[in-house]
Amino acid sequence: MANKPLLLAAVGFLFAINTQQSLAELPPGFTPLFNNTDLTGWHGMPHFDPRKLAEITEEERAAKLAEWNADAAQHWTVENGELVNDGHGAYLITDKHYGDYEFVLDYKTVALADSGIYLKGTPQIQIWDYTKPGDFKLGSDLGSGGLWNNSPGSPGKNPFVLADKPFGEWNSFRVRQVGARTTVWLNDMLVVNHATMENYWDRKSPLFATGPIELQTHGGEIRWRNLGVKELTSDEANAVLSQHEQQAFRKIFNGADLTGWTGATANYEVVDAAIQCKDKHGGNLFHEKEYANFIARVEFRLPPGGNNGLAIRAAAEGDVAYSGMTELQILDVGYEGELDDRQYHGSAYGMVAAHRGYLRETGQWNFQEVTVDGSTIKVELNGNVILNTDLSKVTEFLAERPHPGKDRPSGFFGFAGHNDPVAFRNISMKELPASPVEKPAAAK
Repeated sequence: MANKPLLLAAVGFLFAINTQQSLAELPPGFTPLFNNTDLTGWHGMPHFDPRKLAEITEEERAAKLAEWNADAAQHWTVENGELVNDGHGAYLITDKHYGDYEFVLDYKTVALADSGIYLKGTPQIQIWDYTKPGDFKLGSDLGSGGLWNNSPGSPGKNPFVLADKPFGEWNSFRVRQVGARTTVWLNDMLVVNHATMENYWDRKSPLFATGPIELQTHGGEIRWRNLGVKELTSDEANAVLSQHEQQAFRKIFNGADLTGWTGATANYEVVDAAIQCKDKHGGNLFHEKEYANFIARVEFRLPPGGNNGLAIRAAAEGDVAYSGMTELQILDVGYEGELDDRQYHGSAYGMVAAHRGYLRETGQWNFQEVTVDGSTIKVELNGNVILNTDLSKVTEFLAERPHPGKDRPSGFFGFAGHNDPVAFRNISMKELPASPVEKPAAAK
């Protein structure tokens, strides 16, 4: 399902304060989210599906926002440069939506309180009373900072360590969000590392591409201060994604020439440390080694309307979309022509459609990680899983044209050029163990 923009009106409302206080010093490059004076840049909203808010009329949306702001005004105040909630009322939401970013904040709460931080309009980084035995069955004894609404047993649901300070002391969060990949430090201790945050509102879809930061609170007073955000450039975001477990990957492109690559080498060139398909040329370019199970990482840049593909377990000859396991589409959103859902970017061409809405603007570098294990393929684009499928279960094909190569156990990895100057760089590979061989049933 493609994400819809979350159409929230920026409705400001002011609060009386007891004293003026200068902004705290934030880390370099961070912009204040709270001016210590009033709620400029924020509005009220309870726990509410942002997709439903986007679907209603502007008049209905304005009425809801007015209602929520009035409610928030009863329960939020500013005291001594601190943002204070009494444990009730609507939550606070940033007017601005963010994609890839880091943010910091301090909070101080009381016993029995329960709170959290929504990312991209989605619950949540958990904040709660780690001393309350009644909630131990929910994991409160493990401490705050986990992605509590992730599925049971999934990475990030529970924090690595209990890092909460005693009640009455300030706690400090630093959160990094790249796509759906979430890393959380609580009081300078790593509690969640590069975990995929699930879309609470629709678990079959990735997290929204952009959304607001939201301060949830209920059950007890909580105070917030020193709130700041740093938006990440595409290069900064790609660096975060590529550096995770980087030591496990081997570069298969030297950045200088096409040594180690075979196929239509005359139709590709190396430009600024990237393999680029020549304009109005195409063909298949393969790395010289065949692969069975692997994780491939690559950055790619599309020109307007650009079209290419990742060859997965390709045969040496033929159309990789059919003779190979699949061609994973590399396709700009501005591509002209009528497309089937199974032809958009990230799709297993002609077989399984990928989620849309996660490509960066044309001309920027995207980061893509592809995991091929047995008959399964997972595609993660800019930190968002856009395809996760088992090709052995596919029985319906585009134009009813079979894909005889889809069950290939191994083959070449590379690019399937279609006459556009699409560029690829930072290409690396991690080989995975062989798939278990199913044992034949014992004779009766």
